[in-house]
Amino acid sequence: MARQPKNAIAPTRAEDYPEWYQQVIRAADLAENSPVRGCMVIKPWGYQLWENIQRVLDGMFKATGVENAYFPLFIPLSFLEKEAEHVEGFAKECAVVTHHRLEAAAGGGLKPAGELAEPLVVRPTSETIIGAMFAKWVQSYRDLPLLINQWANIVRWELRTRMFLRTTEFLWQEGHTVHATEQEAREETARMLQVYADFAANDMAMPVIPGEKTEGERFPGAVATYSIEAMMQDRKALQAGTSHFLGQNFSHASGIKYLDASDVEQYAWTTSWGVSTRLIGGLIMTHSDDDGLIVPPRLAPLHVVILPVIHDDQARGEVMDYCGKLAAALRDQAYAGRPVQVRIDDRDIRGGEKTWAWIKKGVPLRVEVGPRDIASDSVFVGRRDRDPKDRVSMKRGEFVATVAAQLDQMQRGLYERALAFRQANTRRIDSLDEFRAFFTPANPDKPEIHGGFALCHYNGSVEVEKRVQEELNVTIRCLPLDAADEPGTCIFTGQPSARRALFAKAY
Repeated sequence: MARQPKNAIAPTRAEDYPEWYQQVIRAADLAENSPVRGCMVIKPWGYQLWENIQRVLDGMFKATGVENAYFPLFIPLSFLEKEAEHVEGFAKECAVVTHHRLEAAAGGGLKPAGELAEPLVVRPTSETIIGAMFAKWVQSYRDLPLLINQWANIVRWELRTRMFLRTTEFLWQEGHTVHATEQEAREETARMLQVYADFAANDMAMPVIPGEKTEGERFPGAVATYSIEAMMQDRKALQAGTSHFLGQNFSHASGIKYLDASDVEQYAWTTSWGVSTRLIGGLIMTHSDDDGLIVPPRLAPLHVVILPVIHDDQARGEVMDYCGKLAAALRDQAYAGRPVQVRIDDRDIRGGEKTWAWIKKGVPLRVEVGPRDIASDSVFVGRRDRDPKDRVSMKRGEFVATVAAQLDQMQRGLYERALAFRQANTRRIDSLDEFRAFFTPANPDKPEIHGGFALCHYNGSVEVEKRVQEELNVTIRCLPLDAADEPGTCIFTGQPSARRALFAKAY
């Protein structure tokens, strides 16, 4: 029997973090590259994660009055041209359909034919096509607010792709809302940012910093963009969700107008907000270790996997009967608003191989049951947030009664661990030399994990942002919303600064 290596994933995070990330995805069987360059196939375990993300977020959206709808994949080019700043921001990423059929080519094969009168853009985002519909739906102040979300796929050409984090096609949700006043639209923008922050903290166990993007990082066409920023285990930032106050820009471009209570025609105020499958990438990089994926219990496709230990056919019936009754008792328990999810793994493979497969998939609780356990009415329990060898024997009744509490303890522990890591790698920096040292790897040929979050005074210069990104590959992630005003001096220009900005290398 082959000896299990010290860690299930090679290379480790410390040895090669980008490759470690890819190997975790492969070992957990989350996704794989598709025949189409830059696109991925999301496999069942990965898609179940996405379904759980959808389920929780969809409920949170609907609790605020949002309704789901669906809009076309194709957007007429003229629609994007109506909002100049918007189309300029996405122009280099757009996939364009120019023909409507294929026909036989000379010498075999197929060639495009039937050129379209107007090219169609495969949606990079849907503000313009949704705006055209909103212009029809909104006539009076009585039609407002209009709160719509869609779950959809998006296409943006990417030169450098990485599964879940940046792919040519990805899945997301995009909310689009229309309001009668600026105040209502700004309140909606803030409300949805808070929904994302609550979801990240409570369900993903991923601490985030909500903040406003600078002018240089703002969504094309928006008046203000807000994001939640999370720290990954390589100390880089991941933008995990965005909420945009669009002002009246898209209303003017799309003609979204309404008659107010005095029968005066007004342009509406709009917002948009979204998260995508990059949340799965964020989950992987926030929690996983050198043995594979770790899934926060609130989003786990399975909470408990039961592993029958059968050494001979004579014991099989007794062990499987015990496992079946245990599974039924566990399913009668509730955790985070749904029944505890259980699977009995009775595959005819070696016990060690089976155990490590579930460790690499990140299932929160592994339960081994063999004849000796049955004799003492006990189970042998391993938790994914602990060392694989750290297993304990528990009475069956105690395990069933405490399963929800154990899952909740693990959920809270993952959050606290991630928060402690972020706090340990966040620094207030007040000099340019210290800033450069913080973000410069000791060995440029092998840029090991370094840096983190830097809170620095900054005077708002777009030119400074560009220079810092070009020199150090560091960007301003946001102006944290919970940061107090703190007069100081910009470390880049020496000019007065009213507050600190959050800088980091980022995905």
